[in-house]
Amino acid sequence: MDRGTERDTPPSRGAGSGAAPEPADTGRIPLAVVVVDRAGLVSHWSSGARRLFGVGKDEAIGRHAIDLLPVSGALPDIDDGPPHEEYAPYDGLGPGLGTSLDGGLGYPSAGRARLTVPSGTEVPPADACGRHRVDVLWWAYPLVGPGSERLLVLAADAEALHRPDTGDGTLVERIAPGFALHTDFPGAEDLARRLPEILPSMSVGDSARIVSQVLELGYPILEFSQNDRVPVTPDWGVARRVERRVRRERAARAAASGRPLPKEGDDEGEDLEYAAVRERLEFLNEVSGKIGTSLDLARTIGEVSRAVVPRFTDVAGTYLREQVVAGEGFPDGVPDTRTMWHRVALEHTDEPGRWDDVVPVGEAMPFPAHTPFFQCMTSGEPVLVPRISEQLGHAIASQFDKRDIRPLITGRSMLVVPLKARHVVLGFMILLRHPERAEFNDMDRVTGAELAARAGLVLDNARMYTHQENVAETLQDSMLPHIPPRMAGCDIATRYLPGTLLGRIGGDWFDSVKLPGARTALVVGDVMGHGLNSAAMMGQLRTAVQTMAALDLPPAQLLRNLDDLAQRLGETYLATCLYAVYDPIAGELHLANAGHIPPVLVRAVDGRSELLDLPTGAPIGVGGVPFESVRVRVAPGDRLVMCTDGLVEMRGEDIGVGLATLCESAAHPAASMDDACDTIIRALNTRGGRKDDVALLLTRLNGIEPDDVAEWTFPLDPAQVGRARAVVREQLHDWGLALLAGPAELMVSEVVTNAVRHSHGRPVTMRLVRGDTLLCEVDDDDHELPTLLSAGPDDEAGRGLRVVSTLAREWGTSRTAAGKSVWFELTLPRR
Repeated sequence: MDRGTERDTPPSRGAGSGAAPEPADTGRIPLAVVVVDRAGLVSHWSSGARRLFGVGKDEAIGRHAIDLLPVSGALPDIDDGPPHEEYAPYDGLGPGLGTSLDGGLGYPSAGRARLTVPSGTEVPPADACGRHRVDVLWWAYPLVGPGSERLLVLAADAEALHRPDTGDGTLVERIAPGFALHTDFPGAEDLARRLPEILPSMSVGDSARIVSQVLELGYPILEFSQNDRVPVTPDWGVARRVERRVRRERAARAAASGRPLPKEGDDEGEDLEYAAVRERLEFLNEVSGKIGTSLDLARTIGEVSRAVVPRFTDVAGTYLREQVVAGEGFPDGVPDTRTMWHRVALEHTDEPGRWDDVVPVGEAMPFPAHTPFFQCMTSGEPVLVPRISEQLGHAIASQFDKRDIRPLITGRSMLVVPLKARHVVLGFMILLRHPERAEFNDMDRVTGAELAARAGLVLDNARMYTHQENVAETLQDSMLPHIPPRMAGCDIATRYLPGTLLGRIGGDWFDSVKLPGARTALVVGDVMGHGLNSAAMMGQLRTAVQTMAALDLPPAQLLRNLDDLAQRLGETYLATCLYAVYDPIAGELHLANAGHIPPVLVRAVDGRSELLDLPTGAPIGVGGVPFESVRVRVAPGDRLVMCTDGLVEMRGEDIGVGLATLCESAAHPAASMDDACDTIIRALNTRGGRKDDVALLLTRLNGIEPDDVAEWTFPLDPAQVGRARAVVREQLHDWGLALLAGPAELMVSEVVTNAVRHSHGRPVTMRLVRGDTLLCEVDDDDHELPTLLSAGPDDEAGRGLRVVSTLAREWGTSRTAAGKSVWFELTLPRR
């Protein structure tokens, strides 16, 4: 944007064909800029166009160009009708001068016309109808290419060029618009740099395409004769320090011509600085609307980078501290030369791929103290480099090992702005402009600082959200168990869905616990409320259930103990819980409910699903309410569906509707357990309006065939230990597991010996179960659980369980109603 002052003298004529034209500033005049699209409608209308033609932007955009502009012949395919009544051709160019009014589509056109405009604009005196006549010079450039732009029109008020101080007072009658190639006058390079500034706001690529066509067709010039002409340089206003003088001169001219005095605050009196500040405020407001549309850190980084390219800069590189990228907290204080900065985004208008190999996104590096980047991140203030010199370019390039970045940065204008929030520097942005573009200035520095402040706050919000989300996910993952897909006699699949995207933690949980006798405990619970408190409460209750399940407490007794614990923990501990024990050998479910929604059982024989009728019970934490349990016979292949109410309950809808949908979707055939879970989730989660967490536990009850179970009873006689080894060896041979006979005999010998020695009177029982593993259980009537001891070289006892611990895949002990059970597992050999 050019900041020169408007000339008070007319453009001087040259001294003939051999005379050098006047400097570029000689032709400085205010210009109106209009763009017409392919439909012949106005798509851009500058403030200069509003002042010249007396039509506001909102009124002009979308109107037919022929209704507003005197561009005869520039749009031949839509100018077939009669001339508009408000336009009158005018030719006062004098002898030997003419215009290219018949240029036609594909060639530039120029002209001069008398135009009638609405009252209220600063033009020659109004006629009887309250409208004004203005003498307009115009240049029209036909545009081609992929964009929607069809015609670029530049226009100027010829009256502004009428300066009677030359003596003849008729100079205005001898000025004509024309075109000239850039080689026809000096100062062409300066004009080539300034020309994009008169175009409307658009991407650098579109602007470059239009500029290249303008350069090819010719610069706009003012012709005084066949030989004398000067290039036109757009003038955007006057400096504020001369504003009052300009106003006085305009008022004097208006009074001499009989026109109304200009009003205070008219746009004609708006100077360059005021317009620039307003433009920057509009830009910042626009950027603010484009960034921070989500709390996703990666998306926010992309939004910040794209918001400034190409309108404010041509290249934008964003660097963040590695803790910000990871969504972590970091200590306060000033970064130093050891601080690692990650390049997280790079936007530019150069040809694709030019920057990718040299400065790839994702690279991390420190910055030494002599660089502008270090100065920016330590001071927390923008750093402006009007032009990157060869020396500075070499110093910056030294940071890039085996990569020469100098061709990308040398000669460009650079602005480094800090991204900070709460007085902490999170990162910085490196902004570069092409050498052909105006350098960054002090106003750009202020704009960049404001932009960085807004972007820094948005990034910090995204960082803190990412940090909190990571904490929440870590907490939730630690609370929810990683259940194996196969347990003894059953297959399990689970799903957990957070209630909202802004809080991914809650009080819903599921669990499964291995029990003695090849049984499995299945648990689903729901702590009332949301957030960290509910999650912490859920973790405590889940741990308690795990502990009591390992004691093999009956379901109703377990819920009774859990209710007592919740009351001891506090009055706010309220939760629902459904606890079931599956015995695959007996083909039975043993269930108890504490205020939870009932489970669904899908029968394998006919595919029928049903809600199990259980005593509801009161939620955990209410206190003083008894819990009851029921037993349900099941067959191999039946499926048990347990879930929290977030899956079936919808605001404004009876819960019976959700339960009916659950039964229907659970009965749907599925190729796998995961597919069955997905079917249920799809059926119930697409209704909309879900706000609660969802926990889903789906179990296929495969059972264990009688042929895979063998049981024996041994009298309390030490000689029975040998018999136990023999029957185990024989059974394993029958099952085709002879490879396990050796270690199994040795461990059975140790466990049965201890059982016979410590039993009080009841016979010892032993059971082998062939499933996914080989399970051996030995029961006696002694309630004291054995412990693993460290036996010394001279000790005669204490080595039995050490042998079991060494050879077994897994082993354990648990209390039973009659005493205790000691069990171990061996991995089956591959078939």
